[in-house]
Amino acid sequence: QNREIYLIGVFNAKTAELLSHHQVEIQQSFPKEGWVEEDPKEILQSVYECMDRTCEKLTQLNIDISNIKAIGVTNQRETTIVWDKETGEPFYNAIVWLDLRTQSTVERLINRTPGRNKNHLKHKTGLPISTYFSAVKLRWLMDNVEEVRRAILSHRALFGTVDSWLIWCLTGGEKSGVHCTDVTNASRTMLFNIHSLDWDPDLCKYFDIPMEILPKVRSSSEIYGLMVRVNYISPDFTQILLWCLGDQSAALVGQMCFQDGQAKNTYGTGCFLLRNTGPKPVMSDHGLLTTVAYKLGRDKPACYALEGSVAIAGAVVRWLKDNLGIIQTSTELEKLAAGVGTSYGCYFVPAFSGLYAPYWEPSARGIICGLTQFTNKSHLAFAALEAVCFQTREILDAMNQDSGIPLSQLQVDGGMTSNKLLMQLQADILCIPVVKPSMPETTALGAAMAAGAAEGVSVWSLSPEDLSEVTSEKFEPQINPEESEFRYARWKKAVQRAMNWETTEPVVNGKGLCPVFFPF
Repeated sequence: QNREIYLIGVFNAKTAELLSHHQVEIQQSFPKEGWVEEDPKEILQSVYECMDRTCEKLTQLNIDISNIKAIGVTNQRETTIVWDKETGEPFYNAIVWLDLRTQSTVERLINRTPGRNKNHLKHKTGLPISTYFSAVKLRWLMDNVEEVRRAILSHRALFGTVDSWLIWCLTGGEKSGVHCTDVTNASRTMLFNIHSLDWDPDLCKYFDIPMEILPKVRSSSEIYGLMVRVNYISPDFTQILLWCLGDQSAALVGQMCFQDGQAKNTYGTGCFLLRNTGPKPVMSDHGLLTTVAYKLGRDKPACYALEGSVAIAGAVVRWLKDNLGIIQTSTELEKLAAGVGTSYGCYFVPAFSGLYAPYWEPSARGIICGLTQFTNKSHLAFAALEAVCFQTREILDAMNQDSGIPLSQLQVDGGMTSNKLLMQLQADILCIPVVKPSMPETTALGAAMAAGAAEGVSVWSLSPEDLSEVTSEKFEPQINPEESEFRYARWKKAVQRAMNWETTEPVVNGKGLCPVFFPF
């Protein structure tokens, strides 16, 4: 089992200073190969615990908790939950964004499209038909979990991503819960029209999903409701206003990328590069997603982004630690890799959940190639860090091709940016500077900024002249472009070896049906 971190941070609206924070780890479970789940009630409990511990820490700092004006929820965008609106009980575990169980569902849907085109819905959704997005996870629950199917027929079921689940629970649950989401989370379901900014009847019909179970779509910065008193929460945290923003959009706001052409890359479990494209959606010709970046007010226009999504970044560090046992901590990985300074020709493609952007190839699987008798765990550690950087290079190249204007530097954030070797490798492989803010958890900052800027709260100005100056560290490229291009070309060769590894065509193995694996 692995763990996912849930965090709460309290910020000063005038200075953007992080006053206090608390984080809780929850279990991720893997009941079958490719399946990733979380317990919705454990997610909720972690939020309650974070709130209580944060209250205690603020009190110890002599900060008046009654000065907290609003709470912003930011979340994994595609992770899918269905629950009972009469009892508040989830019908099944949350199916996490990188879960692969829906691969056969996706193939069935693509086979129904003219020319077996995975981009058949892209003109409305900005997304390919992929295991990544919520609609196919919801379709799987309806097809495979009898309790979900019965609840939908009896009009008791509610669907939502993690934001919807938390807001519904925090605003009263089965008694008075507000069932809503924002445009950024809705745009990751494949049921949302990114032009009309609402649920699309034709898309819902395509996936055969009843619209009555969907949350109401709101802007990313408006009052959704008031938090109600529950046993777990300090009374100081009740009667506070709630709103939400998807995690990668929150990081874009936290990096203050409000202008067309500004971009950021977040290094977490996965890796997510977003480039603001302004008030009009730009459709990618190079494997990127078109998504809603934010809508900072009920009457404000939506801003859009091009996004490159990588499934496995920080998760590769966890895999080396938990599955192979070659490191005990993430800092040990940096020391191992720095000790050799090269992968010695070893390349690692961590396609544990297939490949996301720019390939969208669910049949790919992870490979390590270029091994010799000289290769050791230090070279593998270096190759793992390089893999994160090469994947970022692929989506940055696609983004530069789509926009026609190459990025001159890359703004970065997320937990992995504390690894200085990784940041230097990233600059070397991109051949442009990498800029890291001194406070890397900009996702939490972006959530706070949009919450404080909401009409009716208005304690945080998002006007350019009012935004706080952010201190940062810059990593300049230190190798020549020819060496960078040589290593990148070898990586691309390794990626091709990882393609088309698995098919869902069944064969009888004496015990039933199983996936078929083909050598390259």
